[in-house]
Amino acid sequence: MLDALLSAFPPNDPGAPLPDRAPSDSWEEVHVLVISSPNGVRETVHELHRRGFAEVGTWSKLLPAPTSGEVMSILTRRRAREQRE
Repeated sequence: MLDALLSAFPPNDPGAPLPDRAPSDSWEEVHVLVISSPNGVRETVHELHRRGFAEVGTWSKLLPAPTSGEVMSILTRRRAREQRE
């Protein structure tokens, strides 16, 4: 499952220019959410970093999750929309 997530996005390029903030016809925002125990979220974020998916600092701080005892962290990525012909 993790490999499928990683293949859905190009490698992280921290030096790439950011598009305008508002989504447009050419790009959209994708939100990735990790929910688990605090250690589970941290380990997953670090594993995604080791695999080149996203820098650790690009994830949100740990936030309370709807399930008691769990936390969540959110990553927002931008991706190009597929061009329709």
